[in-house]
Amino acid sequence: MSEIRLITSQLNGKAIGYCSETVFIIQLGKGPKGSYKTRMTFKGDLPRAVLWYNSLNIGYGYKKRLFMPSSAKNPVLARHAS
Repeated sequence: MSEIRLITSQLNGKAIGYCSETVFIIQLGKGPKGSYKTRMTFKGDLPRAVLWYNSLNIGYGYKKRLFMPSSAKNPVLARHAS
C-alpha cells in the first residue's frame, strides 16, 4: 500500500494544497469560445506540471491552462491566451 503525502506549494502567489493522488491536467484550446482538449496529465507532481505548462509554446489564437479538477473553489491554477 502506498503512502499518501500532503504537500503545499506556491503558484503565482497562491498557496496550493494537494496530495500525492491529486491530478493536474494541462489543456490546450483554440479560439475564444473553443473548448479545451487535454494534452498531458500528472498525478501528485505540481512542479512537473508547471514545468510542462511553461514549456508549451502556443501560436496566435490558441490558449492553454493548468487545471486541478479536485479543487472545488477554483480548479484553474493558470491560464494563458495568445
